[in-house]
Amino acid sequence: MHTNISELHSPASPRDARHKELAARLSLLARVDGLNQTRFAPLTLSRATTPTQRMPMVYQPSLCVVVQGSKRATLGEEVFNYDPLNYLVVSVALPMMSQIVQASPENPYLCLRLALDVEQISTLLLELDKTRTPVASRATRGLYVSRLGDSLLDAVLRLVRLLDAPQELPVLAPLAVREIHYRLLIGDLGHRLVNLVAGGNTQRVSRAISWISERYTQPLRIEQLAEAVHMSPSTLHHRFKALTSMSPLQYQKQLRLHEARRLMLTDDLDCAVAAHRVGYESPSQFSREYRRLFGAPPRLEITRLRKSA
Repeated sequence: MHTNISELHSPASPRDARHKELAARLSLLARVDGLNQTRFAPLTLSRATTPTQRMPMVYQPSLCVVVQGSKRATLGEEVFNYDPLNYLVVSVALPMMSQIVQASPENPYLCLRLALDVEQISTLLLELDKTRTPVASRATRGLYVSRLGDSLLDAVLRLVRLLDAPQELPVLAPLAVREIHYRLLIGDLGHRLVNLVAGGNTQRVSRAISWISERYTQPLRIEQLAEAVHMSPSTLHHRFKALTSMSPLQYQKQLRLHEARRLMLTDDLDCAVAAHRVGYESPSQFSREYRRLFGAPPRLEITRLRKSA
């Protein structure tokens, strides 16, 4: 039996009712614009009542489901749009441009983010029947957008419902998260997650990303990094760029600039001190690269952010 598009989104459809319930619950749980923490640490909620400008940020490995409004993520020259019909999966930490496209006081942008558990993905792969195990693909970007199916919507809604049942949350939330990971793995693009845990070049690049993240303030030698993850420098460069759209040095630079921005904004550090803290020896180089990424010199950009907060 086939369901046509009009039935799928009609007011009487079960899917529509579940989506409305999810939006209502997030509206009550995420009461302020920005990030809202929940009782379940891996799950965070976002709210916005106005569209935003394109802003650089580092996406951590996660599932992002927009429940109301829409958002756009840009990685290099590629644009990824996601709304209530689609979800975004990020498999490795990626510096990107982010923009909320649709939001208003009457219909605020609402989104939930669930941190991905790599160990759980590995365990599920071992448990899946061979006929259902997705096959690893060739090197692809470390993120993708896919359609939000009914089964995944149900699992996400069950997890959000548990936020109103604090006694049940510690016992049942891990089960809901396990199902969510399972639904992602058996979905149309589940093979993209397999790359993260199944060994091979993608997993080695993921280790390279972790290696850089742990040492981003130190000078980066590609030969040393390649040796640490058991790849040749040329293969590392090629695979790293395929996954992240940037070279290892560009990736390190973005991590440094993002952290310097955070230090200036939240810890009130002077730009020269922040630059030195993240590994820059030349304040003028820091200022040039900061302006190239964020669109304005450090002091001016931070002042604008504080005024708009």
